[in-house]
Amino acid sequence: MSVPFYVSPEQIIKDKADFARKGISRGRSVVVLQYADGVIFVAENPSRALHKISEIYDRIGFAAVGKYNEFENLRVAGVRLADMRGYAYDRLDVTGRSLANAYAQTLGTIFTEAAKPYEVEIVVAEVGGTADDDQIYRLTFDGSVADEHSYLAMGGQTDAILEVLEAQWREGLELAEGVRVGVAALSAGADRALDAADLEAAVLDRTRPRRAFRRLGPADLTEILVASSASPPGD
Repeated sequence: MSVPFYVSPEQIIKDKADFARKGISRGRSVVVLQYADGVIFVAENPSRALHKISEIYDRIGFAAVGKYNEFENLRVAGVRLADMRGYAYDRLDVTGRSLANAYAQTLGTIFTEAAKPYEVEIVVAEVGGTADDDQIYRLTFDGSVADEHSYLAMGGQTDAILEVLEAQWREGLELAEGVRVGVAALSAGADRALDAADLEAAVLDRTRPRRAFRRLGPADLTEILVASSASPPGD
């Protein structure tokens, strides 16, 4: 009689975590940072059809790295949950915190019960009336949640990206300044200068009347980056 193959629960969890981390690290990076009027998302993403940054609800945005089909499933589920809650109760009852909690439960269940964990890392951000009211939640593949402030980086070479963010980010950045900081950080992680064709960007703008999410198209990014390169040293 053969002896059943045994793997300890600790080893299974470790193997799943290592597998997910490797998949995420192979993806292109995303940077999320606060600016004077809200939250900026900048991603290395040359595709114009497959988005890594999206709107979830009126004042809530979503960004992700990892396997597209997996984080797209999460995004769609989040939109449906937000729509149902806003319709059944009130639009103000849809919050970034409630969505982050729902995502945490889903990712935690998949990580512990499924044979393969999701190779994703996501951010749910909600813009408030002031910078102090902004909420940025980072969720990892195992359902862990972190309440972030100021800036964060996911995927790719995050150490190099965070070095630039730490050196260049400051409170009260204007939109163009914040985008340039995000692009500079992503360029450091990619080890090459990124231009508008390599990027996807969006903002949650607290000054907009209801729907705070706005995409920055290639023309917007080109204008911001060209203005940066045209500025004389010291500006």
